[in-house]
Amino acid sequence: MQLGFIGTGNMAGAIMGGIIKKGVFKAEEIIGSDVFAPGREKTKAAYGINVTDDNREVAEKSKVIILSVKPQFYASAIEGIKDLITEDKLIITIAPGKSLAWLEEQFGKPVKIIRTMPNTPAMVGEGMTAACANGHVTQEELKYAVDILSAFGKVEVVPEHLMDVVVSVSGSSPAYVFMFIEAMADAAVADGMPRAQAYKFAAQSVYGSAKMVLETGKHPGELKDMVCSPAGTTIEAVRTLEARGFRSAVIESMKVCTDMSKHM
Repeated sequence: MQLGFIGTGNMAGAIMGGIIKKGVFKAEEIIGSDVFAPGREKTKAAYGINVTDDNREVAEKSKVIILSVKPQFYASAIEGIKDLITEDKLIITIAPGKSLAWLEEQFGKPVKIIRTMPNTPAMVGEGMTAACANGHVTQEELKYAVDILSAFGKVEVVPEHLMDVVVSVSGSSPAYVFMFIEAMADAAVADGMPRAQAYKFAAQSVYGSAKMVLETGKHPGELKDMVCSPAGTTIEAVRTLEARGFRSAVIESMKVCTDMSKHM
């Protein structure tokens, strides 16, 4: 075994799927542990990996270990495996609010740790992940971790002080985008469009708009202006969004999200 997951939930599954699809690791080279039997068996059926109910088995057999349990279980998960973590093993975390200093304290000894924040679009190979490493990780090891994380989307190495911002701008933001798509579809349905078709139109518009930002390099405001004809339908919709506090609501929601991450 080379790659281990402690926790086999949705995010772990998304990461596994991307890694296997890109050929970074073969399914038989991956092992995942989960105390919840239906969960680990579902993951085994979906990805063909090895599974166990024993976190220590994962720690013993893996060179790279991804801690993919929920944040509230990090302390107990680390307590159960820390005596098995040797200086040649690499720990990757995906929990918000768990700093490198906190993680090192839990292990109680020098350990190679890379803290990351992925998001759920990893499930379709379009994730956005931020990563930062402690002083025990070499540049070569960080690059290796980035190669693994790149299997399910884009990766940026950032200073740790930005990780809480990452939570709000990419980690949690798919939820805001899903709400936006749902609201647009609801409006279309109210005006007579069938529900399934409304979701397709709204989702494709969001997808295409995001792709324009990434691929044209133009400022979002410039792209917005390109759609807004004088005295047209779009500028009237934009005026109404501004009157209802659309941008302010997004900004304030993200600031609350960032603050919550800082105090987890």
